[in-house]
Amino acid sequence: MGIFEPYRAIGYITSGVPFSVQRLGTETFVTVSVGKAFQVYNCAKLTLVLVGPQLGKKIRALASYRDYTFAAYGNEIAVVRRAHQVATWSAHNAKVNSLLLFGEHVLSVDVEGNMFIWAFKGIDQPSAPVGHIMLDDKFSPSCIVHPDTYLNKVLLGSQEGSLQLWNISTKKKIYEFKGWNSSISSCVSSPALDVIAVGCADGKIHVLNIRYDEELVTFSHSTRGAVTALSFSTDGQPLLASGGSSGVISIWNLEKRRLQTVIREAHDCSIISLHFFANEPVLMSSSADNSIKMWIFDTSDGDPRLLRFRSGHSAPPLCIRFYANGRHILSAGQDRAFRLFSVIQDQQSRELSQRHVSKRAKKLRVKEEEIKLKPVIAFDCAEIRERDWCNVVTCHMDTAQAYVWRLQNFVLGEHILNPCPENPTPVKACAISACGNYAVLGTAGGWIERFNLQSGISRGSYLDMSERRSCAHDGEVIGVACDSTNSLMISAGYSGDIKVWDFKGRELKSKWEIGCSVVKIVYHRPNGLLATVADDLIIRLFDVVALRMVRKFEGHTDRITDLCFSEDGKWLLSSSMDGSLRIWDVILARQIDALQVDVSITALCLSPNMDVLATTHVDQNGVYLWVNQAMFSGASNVDSYASGKEVVSVKLPSVSSMESSQVEDSDKAVVNHLESKEASFTTPDQQIPDLVTLSLLPKSQWQSLINLDIIKVRNKPIEPPKKPEKAPFFLPSVPSLSGEILFNPSKTANEEKDTKVNEVENKRRESDMPPSQFLQHLQSSMEMKNFSAFTDYVKGLSPSTLDMELRMLQIIDDDDDQQEPDERPELFSIELLLDYFIHEISCRNNFEFIQAVIRLFLKIHGETIRRQSRLQDKAKKLLDIQSTVWQGVDKLFQSARCMVTFLSNSQF
Repeated sequence: MGIFEPYRAIGYITSGVPFSVQRLGTETFVTVSVGKAFQVYNCAKLTLVLVGPQLGKKIRALASYRDYTFAAYGNEIAVVRRAHQVATWSAHNAKVNSLLLFGEHVLSVDVEGNMFIWAFKGIDQPSAPVGHIMLDDKFSPSCIVHPDTYLNKVLLGSQEGSLQLWNISTKKKIYEFKGWNSSISSCVSSPALDVIAVGCADGKIHVLNIRYDEELVTFSHSTRGAVTALSFSTDGQPLLASGGSSGVISIWNLEKRRLQTVIREAHDCSIISLHFFANEPVLMSSSADNSIKMWIFDTSDGDPRLLRFRSGHSAPPLCIRFYANGRHILSAGQDRAFRLFSVIQDQQSRELSQRHVSKRAKKLRVKEEEIKLKPVIAFDCAEIRERDWCNVVTCHMDTAQAYVWRLQNFVLGEHILNPCPENPTPVKACAISACGNYAVLGTAGGWIERFNLQSGISRGSYLDMSERRSCAHDGEVIGVACDSTNSLMISAGYSGDIKVWDFKGRELKSKWEIGCSVVKIVYHRPNGLLATVADDLIIRLFDVVALRMVRKFEGHTDRITDLCFSEDGKWLLSSSMDGSLRIWDVILARQIDALQVDVSITALCLSPNMDVLATTHVDQNGVYLWVNQAMFSGASNVDSYASGKEVVSVKLPSVSSMESSQVEDSDKAVVNHLESKEASFTTPDQQIPDLVTLSLLPKSQWQSLINLDIIKVRNKPIEPPKKPEKAPFFLPSVPSLSGEILFNPSKTANEEKDTKVNEVENKRRESDMPPSQFLQHLQSSMEMKNFSAFTDYVKGLSPSTLDMELRMLQIIDDDDDQQEPDERPELFSIELLLDYFIHEISCRNNFEFIQAVIRLFLKIHGETIRRQSRLQDKAKKLLDIQSTVWQGVDKLFQSARCMVTFLSNSQF
């Protein structure tokens, strides 16, 4: 166990597995694969609805039916009901490639030609396949489809180019089609009977009448590559959509038998799936570029336009940074995209606009990738000026300019920062000042220049005049940083020289040599420490003011990829290509924890609250989150979780934060996961002397106890109760407890009332009546001296339930005021509760919750305690302990108030 525990991965939308679409009522849902798990989106706005469990291997095929999802991974098929796996089907000896929902059965086909038939009924119990079909030896299945109205028949395509029609009921091959001497990559049934479309690896689409084995029409893709996806329109338009391995979607007109339109650059990678929604002019597409897109055909010329989409990085991200107090993550990837991921609400994630890329690419007839800026290699941000002007600056690969971004509008800024226009060299490093007004850029030629972010105008360059240089460093500038008061600017050169400059005057104040090439620097503004990484795999910490090395950390065995300080400056996190993540204690000058992952970390960042760590990895398109379990457990000693010098091997976080996760409300998805993570840790028994421990319950739970009467009055119905109809004057009536009219000429109203009260009393005094669950927990906890168990039970009750349980102990008749508690069970229970309150107050546990319960308890039973002398003694003891504990806490509050008042009135 280490300090950081795997939590979940964000930024994954879909993978290279065809999606499954189903309609439930008036809504349509799409199930997509994301590695070893699956996600379900609502197609109305492409909002995330559900995340499936983590399976043992990567998913290879999907099928869905109502609440059930069937996922093929390896040789097995997982049956998942909503987010919980209920069964596993194991009959295949080879990898399963295809799944087909067929009535009340599921067909599964593996790479060796075995087709198994599975039944729905009895799905919660271990089941065996109800049928098995062995395909021909020289037939390698590649796709499967059920032609409409063909009872118990399926059509299979092969890599050899042939088609076979099988009857799954008789388990016999009915017919084999001649084929086209090209591998079949996709096939789909059309709205017209007996007609299917077949896509081949040579780029041709064959529309075939399977009743007569007659080819109706053939289309050819203009771009090279296989036809990977097909779909027929069902809204009345005779359209066929086809997707290829080049990422282009072609729309064919079946009546005119020609190409109608082409969606160029629909995706950056091969098209995986296409689907026309039933009776709607909307086409959904997915691709291996980690995106889902919906296209609508509503223009006058018939061309589709992009309706909505969800996407993530299509190439691994290079740089990440937390933003907005840890609620968002800025990420720059090799796919030339600059993205903002939301840690709380997944649908808020988006790509920052680079200003009309699609329109410019269409006008110039080039790819969007050629219009986009080159991949970001470094960036910096400042939240203080977000509402005023651009607050993010980025450096791009082999680019002599730096670009600014206005994060408030999620768009590229209007200024381009061009340092040293006389001798342009690529910008390698950037930093924004603490005030958010200036950006400092360092180039590959050793030039350092300062710019004003509001106007984009240069405000001078930093030159080393001591050696009569025309630049700041001899070689490439590795990194630049500014202190918290805009007094100093620190820069590092590749040759190993660190220089400290006067920020305003741009004069060199001091410098020192490391002795080897510097790879990366990270500066922590609050404590003034500079961390450097050199080629010798040693991390050195320098005090910039004292100009001396204060710490040196060794342990990595391969190139160090990234560094990160914690917000308080006590920890330094480092990652390396050896697959390790190491946490160094800056104060103790030692390693306190180390993790080993299968895939090396390329970038990392710790949130300002130190509760979440974000990492990126080699060849991984997502951002992985790790939770700091010491923050959630409340442990005062981190050593109880840290591994010290020992390296602990851990797995990467999965898409689902737990074994299975369900998103009932998209706005609260991640928050609910964090709460469940918090609830899974037990609070330690250690307590700081002279302080009180809170219950960590929501305020609404214990505040409702105090204001329960007000809530009941507020929730009363507005309409008054109806007055019962009057009885005839000659029939005497008496009131009843239920409100109904009772006719009883032999009894008066007072006699009826006395009778009802006596009945209630007799029932309460019956000796064989079992005590309530509340009393059982109370008595057993007091006998076992296990007060924490009773506290946990009471904390689990709702405010109204707890109020009812306390009122059930209320004394109905007070004729015998001085009865002993043993003679009256209510008095004995009240005495037990007083003993419980005395213990909890003296231990100072669950302080605010116990105070609320005591207030409600005294409100109900205060009069009873006043009449009983034995209970009065308990109440006095409770008052003394309550006064003692509160005086100690109030004294600490007064000391804190005095200190704050003194510091606020001081003149520095």
